[in-house]
Amino acid sequence: MDARNWEHFEHEADIGLAATSDSRERLFEAMGAALSAVITDPAIVRPRQRVRIRCSAPDNALLMVDWINALIYEMATRGMIFGRFAVTIEDSRLSAKAWGEAVDVGRHHPAAEVKGATYTALRVSRQDDGEWLAQCVIDV
Repeated sequence: MDARNWEHFEHEADIGLAATSDSRERLFEAMGAALSAVITDPAIVRPRQRVRIRCSAPDNALLMVDWINALIYEMATRGMIFGRFAVTIEDSRLSAKAWGEAVDVGRHHPAAEVKGATYTALRVSRQDDGEWLAQCVIDV
């Protein structure tokens, strides 16, 4: 992902993630980058290890929650941070690769501990101009 097409927004004590993209797959990749950026700058994360992630859900919004929570789970259980993502989506099934490395507190300076994605302000939609839009609030 070359250009930053995501942002954070304030939501009470939590943090909102929002992204836009020209494709649904790149939208999910951008939301992965937005999630990582809550913790550290994704640009400094080295792609030393690849992790495969799969999830499915009956609609795009629920698939986004499952995707974000799968990333959080993998980062927490592996002690990693991800900086790069490759997502493919077929029907309601997501298959992805996430590249990252073990968290190095001295180099990554983790800013927050992410607990999980919520359904608050959850939205994944395709706009009239064809652009995809997503937002989700995460519990920190």
